[in-house]
Amino acid sequence: MTFGKVVACVASVAVASVVGIGGVAAVNLVSDAKPSVHLVGHNDVASVPDIGAIDGGVNILVAASDTRSGQGDAWGTTEDSSGAGLNDVTMLVHLSQDHTHAVVVSFPRDLMTPIPKCPDGQGGWNSAMSFQPINTTLSDGGLACTVLTVEQITGVDIPFAALVDFNGVVAMSNAVGGVPVCITNGGIHDEHTDLDLPDGTSTLEGKEAAEFLRTRYGVGDGSDLGRISNTQVFLSSLVRTVLTKSTLTNPAKVWGLAKATLQNVHPSDTLNLTTLYQIAMAAKDLSFDNIVFVQYPVGTDADYPGKVVADQNSADALTAAIKNDLPIQLTGGTGLGAVTSTDAPVPPAVTVDPNSSSGSSTSGTKSTPKPTKSAAPPAVLPEDVTGQTAAAQTCSKGNN
Repeated sequence: MTFGKVVACVASVAVASVVGIGGVAAVNLVSDAKPSVHLVGHNDVASVPDIGAIDGGVNILVAASDTRSGQGDAWGTTEDSSGAGLNDVTMLVHLSQDHTHAVVVSFPRDLMTPIPKCPDGQGGWNSAMSFQPINTTLSDGGLACTVLTVEQITGVDIPFAALVDFNGVVAMSNAVGGVPVCITNGGIHDEHTDLDLPDGTSTLEGKEAAEFLRTRYGVGDGSDLGRISNTQVFLSSLVRTVLTKSTLTNPAKVWGLAKATLQNVHPSDTLNLTTLYQIAMAAKDLSFDNIVFVQYPVGTDADYPGKVVADQNSADALTAAIKNDLPIQLTGGTGLGAVTSTDAPVPPAVTVDPNSSSGSSTSGTKSTPKPTKSAAPPAVLPEDVTGQTAAAQTCSKGNN
């Protein structure tokens, strides 16, 4: 299930926009917010670096649960999944120190990895495990366990996290008026999700948007890896849709997007309204070319049939680029579920004055103008690291 990735691309924009709507509105939004989640080693907001300053970077873990609890009857019964559920989306979002580039890393749900000891939610700890699928971490120890696991895999400190469920993507796709996606290779026809979309451009919202992000059998080779690249088609279009004047200058869309985000996301307790605003101010001037979606590189292993393991050399190259805060350059393709196309819908971008102030720090002082391009040369990743930028025109690859 990869629908939860939408949160990473819209949450900061939504909350940043709502701050300008008015104090009363902001209070109403906060009252609608989901309960927060405590992350191990991140005890309070004051201990978090001032990411609103021009020299601050951001790492956020976004997970999506497949639980049917509290989701109505549209997605199946609790016999399919209940309680915390499985984190069938696990994604690390990294915004650079100079705020010129961002990378979004998707970890396959079937990735076999060591799991560290995790809080059991009752004041104790669950034992570490030598090798388990990453999507069991949410049920094992909650969002905090998923964060600890990704920190262990990548060596990246992650002070912020958010968890979303099925209804979250429905609400957020509705709030922006739908997301246009390009589909090719005979369309997507998946009886497992009741998704039936023809070749060409479809504007997806509501349950159809969620089913598009759920589909596995209707794209690529029918695998979870194909679903990741299919989701990146949606995400790149979502980013372009959100960061356009037609969305950001429409009070109804801004309000709806912010409300949908806060009502459907369980944040970490470090991710309060002020911090979200600071993140938004840091990320708002990113160009589409400098937002890169990548799949964590994996391969098969005979010891784990039906699962995948890290392609360690390529994974090390990716995580080293993140830890060294370098922009990345992809040399691989778009992945199994997507193809490049000149026909993909590309909404016009917001025109940004590079000399304008880009945000504020917690002290209330305006930050200095930030560069629009990183001074550091990019880290060129191996060919087996697939993905795309938000600017790339891609289409979902149906397998019919």
